Amino acid sequence: MPLIDSIAQAEVRIGSWPAALILLAVVIVAVVALALWLGLAIGRRSGRLEAERSGREAEAAARDDAVRRSRAVLTGQIGEQLAPYLPGFPCDPADARFIGKPIDFIAFPGASAGAPVEALFIEVKTGDSRLSAAERALREAVEAGRVRWVEYRPPVGSRAPGLSSAAGLAAADTRPGPGGGPSGSAVPTKAPRRPRA
Repeated sequence: MPLIDSIAQAEVRIGSWPAALILLAVVIVAVVALALWLGLAIGRRSGRLEAERSGREAEAAARDDAVRRSRAVLTGQIGEQLAPYLPGFPCDPADARFIGKPIDFIAFPGASAGAPVEALFIEVKTGDSRLSAAERALREAVEAGRVRWVEYRPPVGSRAPGLSSAAGLAAADTRPGPGGGPSGSAVPTKAPRRPRA
């Protein structure tokens, strides 16, 4: 036991037990400090290596997830474009018009024969995809009957339609009336006078 021999020799040289105990305490503290420092250094290195390894794994997982999602989106987009030609589509492909957002198609069954009988809102879904919030809101609006016809005539040339005539007001008023159609209750009003400068 070399440590005990060196302590004993120190005792002989120093000549007292308290000095030997102090020396022993200093040596023990130094050994503990060295052990803690080595443990900390090894722990940091180990943690750094583990973080790098888990970072690489997380990056690989994120890339795989991105590729999988991208494939799903592309498959969905291709499916949307081909849907009218697949079995079970609810109308003749010639009657369907691709929109994309917020729904995929509006179809007018009978339009290819010259006599459309209804308007269909069609959303194509592949796999386990679900309706978005906007798609659900549109579905609820259609199912509740909140659908209307609006005819818009943009101003052409120098004759812009004004709101000074009853006909112009009635045409511009597209709010639903009591029966669900345009109210048609517009009354012509005079334009406000401009103050003179």
